[in-house]
Amino acid sequence: MRVTASVAMALAILAASLLHPAIAQTTTDPSPALETATMVATPPLIAESPVAPVIDVPPAHVDEPLTKPALVDISKISSGDTAWMLTSTALVLLMTIPGLALFYAGMVRQKNVLATMAQSFAITCLVTVIWVVIGYSLAFTPGSPYIGGLDRVLLSGLEFIKESGKVSVSEIAPTIPESVFLMFQLTFAIITPALITGAFAERMKFSALLMFITLWSIFVYAPVAHWVWEPGGWLAARGVLDFAGGTVVHINAGVSGLVAAVIIGPRLGFGREPMPPHNLVLTVIGACMLWVGWFGFNAGSAGAADGRAGMAMLVTQLATAVGALSWMFVEWARRGKPSVLGMVSGAVSGLVAITPASGFVGVTGALVIGAIAGVACYWGATSLKSMLRYDDSLDVFGVHAIGGIVGALLTGVFAVKSIGGVESSFGNQAFGVIVTLAFSAIMTAIILGIVNALVGLRVTPEAERDGLDLEQHGEHVL
Repeated sequence: MRVTASVAMALAILAASLLHPAIAQTTTDPSPALETATMVATPPLIAESPVAPVIDVPPAHVDEPLTKPALVDISKISSGDTAWMLTSTALVLLMTIPGLALFYAGMVRQKNVLATMAQSFAITCLVTVIWVVIGYSLAFTPGSPYIGGLDRVLLSGLEFIKESGKVSVSEIAPTIPESVFLMFQLTFAIITPALITGAFAERMKFSALLMFITLWSIFVYAPVAHWVWEPGGWLAARGVLDFAGGTVVHINAGVSGLVAAVIIGPRLGFGREPMPPHNLVLTVIGACMLWVGWFGFNAGSAGAADGRAGMAMLVTQLATAVGALSWMFVEWARRGKPSVLGMVSGAVSGLVAITPASGFVGVTGALVIGAIAGVACYWGATSLKSMLRYDDSLDVFGVHAIGGIVGALLTGVFAVKSIGGVESSFGNQAFGVIVTLAFSAIMTAIILGIVNALVGLRVTPEAERDGLDLEQHGEHVL
């Protein structure tokens, strides 16, 4: 049997060698050198791979861009963007209460401190309700180029459905829930009319204030916000740029404040009696809160936690610092001393002026805007005010309107397309400024006329002498 097996194996090797000589050589000569030579000389046997069939793959689905608020899958929401926008919303609310409340309260006389703070607090409450009922819908839903629709009255259609994983978003900020976008924009709607109160501080009835703010928020703020910030707005379609509120917030509030100050009239003793600030420590604390909160104001207006938000934060810090230095050096040169009130006012001037430009300009633009704003707002709060003799109590027009105009116009000069993604022009920006000035002035005058006819605008001379804290609220600061 062993012989038979050996013979069979030999025959198998002989047959294989006839078919492929390398097998026989490897079998009979195990020398490594010979094996290597044989492998080089004789190519290996390679089996051809089968050709894969061609399969038609349908193109990936691309969502159409939203043109109005809509319900989307929750997977579309960015947790990073949402976290930043929640933070920004809290920062901007902090700008009004307690930031603006303290900033203004420190500059009035002691007998009007509580009344001044009460105005900012009451406006925060009142505008919140107005915004939810109708303001948001008029400002940020598609309607006509001039005013929004009624789709979100009482926030109808704003949804979060946990079971099906659906949430509504705005077409303006599709990576965050619409509730967050609405809240962020609410903080802007709050601070804008609150700014106006500084122009007529120490002399307006509280009842008249509430009525005025209600009408102004609906018929002035909401339309201008729609024109500029809703994609279908007519100024937005024209190419007017306002990243975070140069026209919508600051020019709007500043011009309305001037009109109100003129119509209501100056304070008793204005120009004859000294009216120094009650407590500049409060004003400085308020100004510092405004500065910090303004990062939410400007960087938050990117609507996302991205590079544009980072650039907006950088240029905001830079323009604010330059604005404070600019005002300080001009005042130092003219009056011999740099005042603390001047420094914080200059900082606010820089904040105001960089607001419309913050998402469009780079470092050079921020430097120039801050420097010009400090000088221009100093002139507006001193020389212009003295020349025209209007009693803008806390320089709302001199700082916010003048600073907003400077920032809006210079946005057209220094906008960088690689940052903002759009072209701009000085002419377009000037058009937006003029339209906002005219509309705000006319509408504010009409609203004040209505309020005056219904409840009267101004407290009595006796009440003004005693102070609004006691006369309007029955309280006072010791």
